[in-house]
Amino acid sequence: MHRKPILILALAFVAILLLPAPHSAQQPPPPAPPAQSAPPNNDAQAPPAGENPTVIQSRVNLVDILFTVLNRRNKLVPDLEKADFKIFDDKAPQEIRYFSKQTNLPLRIGMLLDTSNSIRDRLKFEQDASTNFLFSVLRHNKDEAFVMTFDDEPQVIQKFTGDAGALRDEIFKTRAGGGTAIYDAIYSACFNELSHPPRPPGDQPDVVRRVMILISDGDDNLSTRTRAEAIEMAQRASVVIYTISTSTQWIALSQTDPSKAANRKNHLTPGDQILQDLAEETGGRAFFPYHVDDLDQSFQDIGDELRNQYSIAYSPTNYLMDGRYHRIRIETPDHKGYQVRARRGYFARANASGAGTRPAGSPR
Repeated sequence: MHRKPILILALAFVAILLLPAPHSAQQPPPPAPPAQSAPPNNDAQAPPAGENPTVIQSRVNLVDILFTVLNRRNKLVPDLEKADFKIFDDKAPQEIRYFSKQTNLPLRIGMLLDTSNSIRDRLKFEQDASTNFLFSVLRHNKDEAFVMTFDDEPQVIQKFTGDAGALRDEIFKTRAGGGTAIYDAIYSACFNELSHPPRPPGDQPDVVRRVMILISDGDDNLSTRTRAEAIEMAQRASVVIYTISTSTQWIALSQTDPSKAANRKNHLTPGDQILQDLAEETGGRAFFPYHVDDLDQSFQDIGDELRNQYSIAYSPTNYLMDGRYHRIRIETPDHKGYQVRARRGYFARANASGAGTRPAGSPR
C-alpha cells in the first residue's frame, strides 16, 4: 500500500525534468566569429565568389562617319584637322566627340555585275571593267572581295577572297539573260555579305572599309525591294557604292574616241540617274564611261580615296529611337571649294532593347 505514493512521486519528478528551463537559464548563443579586416581598395569592387557581377547597361548613341575631302581639282585633301570640320544632324550642329585620319584601311569589296538580257552587248565591257578594278585595287593579304551576279535574282558566284585570279575566273564565266533585279542584289549583298565581312588578320582593329562596285545600266524591272530599301540597307551596313554605267545611249558615234572623252556631252538616262542616286546617297561616285580605258585613272583614284579617309563620331543631340532617317552634312567652313564625300544620313534604330545600342551604319 506504500507503492502508490512512491509511484506518484516518481512521475512528478520526471515531469519536472521535462519542463523547459526558464529564460534566464538558457545558454547564450555562440559568439560571432571575429570580424575580418576590410579588403584593400582594389578588391573592394570584386563580386563575391560564385556570384555574377552587376551589369550596368547604357545606351550609346554614337554615329560614326567615314568620309573623304576633295579640292576644286578633285584631288584628295589628306591634311585637315578636327577644327576644320563642322557637322550637322538634321540641320542641328553637333559636337565632334572623336576625330581621326583613317589611312590604309583593309577593303572588303562587293563586285556586283548585271547579267540581265539588257546588257548582253556590254557584258564584255563589264567583265573587263570589274577585273581591271580588282587587279588595280586589291592588295595581297590585306583586301578581299566577292562577286555577285544578278538578273532575275542575285547569286554569289565567288565568296570573299583575296585572290584576284580566282575572282577573274568566275567573272569571265558569266553569261547574260533574264530580267534585272538591281535593288534585290544591293540589299542581299549588304545584308548577307558586307554587314559581316571577314575580319582583318592578326591583332589589327576590327575596322574595314565596306565598298560596293555596281556595274549595270540601272534599269530595274524585277526587284521585290525598293530603291529606298536598298539605299537604307547600304547605309545601315556602312557600304559606299560606286556605280559604273553600261549605258551608251547618250554617246554619239563621233564621241567614242577615248582621247576625246572630255568633249563628250553627257545626257543621263533614267537608269543612269538611278545609278548616280545610289552612289551619292552612300558617299560614292558614279561613272559613265564608254571604253574600259576611260576607267583606268578612275580606279586608281577610287583606291587612293578608300585608303585616305577621315573619321568623325558624334552623339546626336536630337536622337530618338524611332527609326527615322537623319540627314548628315559635313562642312569645311574655312576652306571654300572643298567638297566632302560621305553618306548623306543614317536611320535611328527603332527599338530600345539591349545595351550599347548604336545608330545603324557604324563601321565599328
